[in-house]
This record gives sequence, structure tokens and C-alpha cells, in this order.
Amino acid sequence: MLEQGVPAELEWDGLDAGALHAVAADASGNAIGTARLLDDGHIGRLAVLASWRRRGVGSAMLMRLIATARERGLRVVRLHAQTHAVAFYARHGFAAEGGEFLDAGIPHLAMRRYIVGKP
Repeated sequence: MLEQGVPAELEWDGLDAGALHAVAADASGNAIGTARLLDDGHIGRLAVLASWRRRGVGSAMLMRLIATARERGLRVVRLHAQTHAVAFYARHGFAAEGGEFLDAGIPHLAMRRYIVGKP
């Protein structure tokens, strides 16, 4: 929110109460990353503290949410990736669908990943 200058009123969408939240913590128990999974398979709000990026935190949370979606019987997960993060999601099996759009003034692409296999 602060790092990207997104106003709080655009961040709060009323969906957090029904979402599954992933929180990554360091060895001292301090939160270093967060993400959420909605019942419809939409993954969002993935964020990692700058000092912890490129250390596998985002990947671990993303893979856990995908595994949870599979356990819940979902066969596809979707997300809206900021364009600078598209390659990150592509490395995890997501494919872009549709064109670029703005969300809170930030360029995004819709992406999806089909889930196969047993939980």
C-alpha cells in the first residue's frame, strides 16, 4: 500500500473476512509476506517485504495457496499480476489472458493456471 502509493480505500475490498490468508514469518515470528486465496480460486494481495524478496518467500506462499486450491477441489486459479511480476507468475505455471489493464493506476495482466493431479 505505502510502497506503491495505493490509497487505503482502494486496497480494502471487503473480501478478506472470507479469504484464506497466508502469512510468511521470519525466525523471530515477524511477518515478512502475505497473500490470500478467495473461494473462487482468485489469488491476490501477494506481497513480500523488500528485504525478503528474491529469497523464495513469494514462491512458497504462492505454491501453498495453489496446493490449498487443489485440496479444495478447484481446477483453476486466477490472479491479476502487476506487469513487472508477470515473469514470476509465469515461472509458476500461470499464463496471461487478455490485455493489460490498470488497477489503482498500476498496469496489470489477468493470469490463470490450471491445476492438475491429486491433492
